[in-house]
Amino acid sequence: MDYNPYLRPWRQPQPNYVAGKGEIDRPGQVGNIRWQTRSAPPTEFENQLGDALEKVFDSGAQTLAEVVAKLNELGMFAPDGARWTEESYSTEIHRLGSK
Repeated sequence: MDYNPYLRPWRQPQPNYVAGKGEIDRPGQVGNIRWQTRSAPPTEFENQLGDALEKVFDSGAQTLAEVVAKLNELGMFAPDGARWTEESYSTEIHRLGSK
């Protein structure tokens, strides 16, 4: 399993003042799902972007401009096939982080 099928959309915390009636898991009674914050399996694009980003950061890129330049240099382009810009990369990473 590469995603958490039980993941609920984020909601405002609501305290429960009745002892033992909250949503805290009891240690040893709930399995630890490896991908606890993923609501669906990654797409092929997401996997390729992740692999490319590992290479980008291994190469020493630290700034947004360096990341964008290295992704373009590697041929890892945006989902629409266009070369990355700082704006398009920031927008896409924000979108992926909000999934």
